[in-house]
Amino acid sequence: MTTQFKPALLALSCALALAACSQPQAPDSTAGSDTKRADKMWPRLSLPVAQDAAMEQRISEMLASMTLAQKVAQMIQPEIRDISVEDMRKYGFGSFLNGGGAFPNDNKHATPADWIALAEAMYQASVDDSLDGSTIPTMWGTDAVHGHNNVIGATLFPHNIGLGAANNPELIEQIARVTAREVMVTGIDWVFAPTVAVVRDDRWGRTYEGYSEDPAIVHDYAAAIVTGLQGAADADFLGSERVISTVKHFVGDGGTVGGDDQGDNIASEADLFRIHAQGYVGGLQAGAQTVMASFNSWHGSKIHGDNYLLTEVLKDRMGFDGFVVGDWNGHGQIPGCTNDNCAQAALAGLDVYMVPTPAWKPLYYNLIQQVESGIIPLSRIDDAVRRILRVKLRAGLFDKPSPALRPLSGKTELIGSAEHRAVARQAVQQSLVLLKNNDNLLPLNPTQRILVTGEGADNIGMQSGGWTISWQGTGNSNSDFPGGSSIYDGIKQAVDAAGGKVELSRDGRYQQKPDVAVVVFGEQPYAEGNGDLDNLEYQRGNKADLALLRKLKADGIRVVSLFISGRPLWVNPELNASDAFVAVWLPGSEGVGVADVVMAKADGSVNMDFHGKLSFSWPATPQQHANVGDAEYQPLLPYGFGLRYGKPGSLSNSLNEQVAADNSLDDLVLFERAVKPPYQLVLHSNDDSKTMDSSVAQLANIAVRTFDNKVQEDARRLSFSGAAKVSLTSAFPADLRAYQESGSALVIELQHTGTVPEQVLLGMDCAQSCNSSINIAPQLKALAANSWHSLSVDLACFAKQGADFSQIFTPLSLQASGTAELSFTDIRLQPGKAASADLRCAAD
Repeated sequence: MTTQFKPALLALSCALALAACSQPQAPDSTAGSDTKRADKMWPRLSLPVAQDAAMEQRISEMLASMTLAQKVAQMIQPEIRDISVEDMRKYGFGSFLNGGGAFPNDNKHATPADWIALAEAMYQASVDDSLDGSTIPTMWGTDAVHGHNNVIGATLFPHNIGLGAANNPELIEQIARVTAREVMVTGIDWVFAPTVAVVRDDRWGRTYEGYSEDPAIVHDYAAAIVTGLQGAADADFLGSERVISTVKHFVGDGGTVGGDDQGDNIASEADLFRIHAQGYVGGLQAGAQTVMASFNSWHGSKIHGDNYLLTEVLKDRMGFDGFVVGDWNGHGQIPGCTNDNCAQAALAGLDVYMVPTPAWKPLYYNLIQQVESGIIPLSRIDDAVRRILRVKLRAGLFDKPSPALRPLSGKTELIGSAEHRAVARQAVQQSLVLLKNNDNLLPLNPTQRILVTGEGADNIGMQSGGWTISWQGTGNSNSDFPGGSSIYDGIKQAVDAAGGKVELSRDGRYQQKPDVAVVVFGEQPYAEGNGDLDNLEYQRGNKADLALLRKLKADGIRVVSLFISGRPLWVNPELNASDAFVAVWLPGSEGVGVADVVMAKADGSVNMDFHGKLSFSWPATPQQHANVGDAEYQPLLPYGFGLRYGKPGSLSNSLNEQVAADNSLDDLVLFERAVKPPYQLVLHSNDDSKTMDSSVAQLANIAVRTFDNKVQEDARRLSFSGAAKVSLTSAFPADLRAYQESGSALVIELQHTGTVPEQVLLGMDCAQSCNSSINIAPQLKALAANSWHSLSVDLACFAKQGADFSQIFTPLSLQASGTAELSFTDIRLQPGKAASADLRCAAD
């Protein structure tokens, strides 16, 4: 068990890859097509699972007996929301998945029994040869990225960034084993983990999915996770309590320009290997059987269509003999391709198309036609299917009982068991990083009067982050985490046991002045794309948490800040306003682990010291993107920083709080790929309301579901069957007067299908008796159906209807009086747009 970080070696030798080779020399920074580079840049790996001659002969015999349709079906991976059991029986898909926020029967609260039932039904349909003539078993893939995070009641571990701070590969292997056990309880075979991105720009919204900016930690963790999920190659490899793992996303997703999700990585090939590929070296040498292709490009070439990287490097040079699976319709992003038509991906080396939309059907038939016409050689199809069958045979899927009859299936007592939660609690304890501790304020004596406040104090959903039940991690309440504990829960347990007093207050108000205030605040949950930032300033333009810290300090109360985040952020003002400051990252379902460290024993002595150290450098400015080993490396806090109790800190109490002057007013984005915090999408019908907390939601006269427009689930379809309303609403009002005064417009990108009723109201709601709405039915009728249009409304129109912009709870609502189908994909308040808005209102 390691407690000190070794210095990062960004000039890693190939010895890190456990392969003897000379230090690679950087080529010129263009991707090019020199097929000799793989021999020079990439090591031949010593992989632990050798091919078995008898198995390969069996695969050859199976291939010889399969029809082209059966082979192509093995390469198609649809999603549970878009196929039925009968589809599986008819086509015999090689695999299927549930995306984030997808559940059996579209039910967020589906029980483990529901998951098992679907797994069993799909399996039985796949081996039923009555329609497709095939008895090849299918397999189910799921994003269990910090525990079995799609299932209510599962043990949720800290996200990867926190685990990186723990720097404990042995613990990581234990976490992966627990995850595998809980996944196997629900009859699922395959996990899309680990993510082995080496993040270079913390503005990237998937930073928390990376373990470290240091490739060495990522290398070691990849090996540990793969071993924990699959078992050791020389022991219980892919046994009855193990699942197939996936190292992802090959390659370079953490190094895109500007930290843009799905963007372009322009690293030299030497850096692509020594920085971004080390997780694959570690994971493949531990026996990983699948690799997921990345959305990103390398020097403009989309990885899903890059033959050099997928075939020449990964398969031919590195020796990977498992299969390559695509990411969510990633093949459709290749120039010249669409989601339902893409021969290039197969030609490049993609073996399994992840096609989680109705596009799976035309893609299936197009691939068959492209083989028959000679566009795709049959040999490439045979190679892909051989790889798929090899993995299935190694995993024992042809010989294991069906999902409902496997050893762990249905043992629901394992999901969220005390033993599993104890491992997660230990992970929380080891992941916390102490950044500041003036006058040794921490650990807190539990006999004091303690105020626990802040939006994250009693909020398991917020502390768990994205990829938690729903894809974005939004829409969850504490009741969605049975058996879990919030940070407040843990503090209260310690205080109650010691005889102290604790008060919970979300907004900082208190009944009696406390001795100390613990403020739990930070980022709201987000997942890929939606978490991308322009800069690293925390709460830019809305310093509500800072105001709370300063109010408590002004009251003469000592302040401990527990900062929930998926990345280091520029928090100089918040650091100055805190007597102690802890980076708790995204700890998951076991918030009690935070209290184990920050709370003292009843006699005031240390209960448990801090263990974690920064695996990411902490920025000195909002614009800084510092990585250890940079030529000019001057972060606020360096890689490897982490205080222990009783040790002096290095932070000033008067850190620079100035940011570069920027008098412009940015767009206020309400919906872009997902609803933006603090807003939630709420359905209203017949005096009833319901928050949309998964991919589908329904009330009496309204149904809403996600769908793909340009990227994954970036649009919402509203189906009205009678009078109903949908709103973007927050529990607290926002002061939007600056937008009103700057001549802003509400801009919504939408489309309608079919008949538009006589009344479709676009509204903005505030406190009692100041709501407003405008009938946009005439404008909708003038727009062509089934096409996207941008509709803009001058905010002055809402002001004339009575909207008070100092207290807007609902910046957008859509209400229909009858049957209608509307969709939207982008909603924002756009400064300066009023003058050219489609609906304008003269100022009073």
